[in-house]
Amino acid sequence: MKKSSSGLLPILSQLSSKARSLGLTDAEWAARAGVRKETLSRLRGRTSCDFATLEGLAQSVGATLCIVEAHAMRRTDDGLFPAQIDRDYEERLTELCSSGDLDPEHWRCLGPPFFMAGLAVMLASVPEFDRRALLEVAENLHAGSSQVGVFSLWLEGSPIRPSRFLPRVTRNRAAA
Repeated sequence: MKKSSSGLLPILSQLSSKARSLGLTDAEWAARAGVRKETLSRLRGRTSCDFATLEGLAQSVGATLCIVEAHAMRRTDDGLFPAQIDRDYEERLTELCSSGDLDPEHWRCLGPPFFMAGLAVMLASVPEFDRRALLEVAENLHAGSSQVGVFSLWLEGSPIRPSRFLPRVTRNRAAA
């Protein structure tokens, strides 16, 4: 069987950085994840691993594994906004915004953090939504995003127009 290039090493690298930021050694991180330190060391030289192991390593540092939409990967040159918003992507954004889902990790998987934070701030202005919780989501995604000046920058650069987007979200929410 051919060996393929894997995304395992970059994922482990990100998780390792997160563990270090929490002050964890490899031994402490592995113990929290319920794996042996040797297992963690061996993973760094492999191209694949058991999903449960990877999920345990992520959860032990407060991270979540997720599938990132292709739209979230293609960004504007400044990295703040999606490069393009087609109907399918706009529908996914509408679904998330009308769902009441307040998990920042779910939001992060759907687009660039600054862009997604701006969506949360925008929704916080709608009376039917939980303002405090949405502003917390926004700040978790991009610190400072709930500040008037930062949100103004979002409004200037965003490919989403509130006057078109918000009525769709509120209609979807009411229909749910």
